[in-house]
Amino acid sequence: MTLTLDVARAAIRATFDAGAEAGLKPLSAIVLDAGGHVLAFERQDGASPGRFAIAHGKAYGAVMLGMPGSAQMQRAEEQHYFMTAANGAFGGAVIPVPGGILISEAGAVIGALGVTGDTSDNDAAAGMKGLEAAGLTGAA
Repeated sequence: MTLTLDVARAAIRATFDAGAEAGLKPLSAIVLDAGGHVLAFERQDGASPGRFAIAHGKAYGAVMLGMPGSAQMQRAEEQHYFMTAANGAFGGAVIPVPGGILISEAGAVIGALGVTGDTSDNDAAAGMKGLEAAGLTGAA
């Protein structure tokens, strides 16, 4: 499946539906293509305005490093110097926590979804459900 604007919007809508079903706080979500470029972003009513940067940082780290936010967080805990250096290389744009989800097809990364607004683990769970509902394969 090609990661298009319509597919990105469908993933975001399904992520918001999953968040509502789980009773999560208002979410914000972004979809980036394989080059880290924004395809779509939405912020639910009531979500704080700074959530774009957080959602972007979660997705950007996933796509640029080829590892989901959970793996980045583990790497930061085990080798903080690596994640500090990587974040420096990317101008401080990486947020290495769950909620940065790789989107892949046939084993190749085609983009990333970044979700923020509740706990990082809840953000990742809603995002995974959203990707699945949109017919995409994710790794959180």
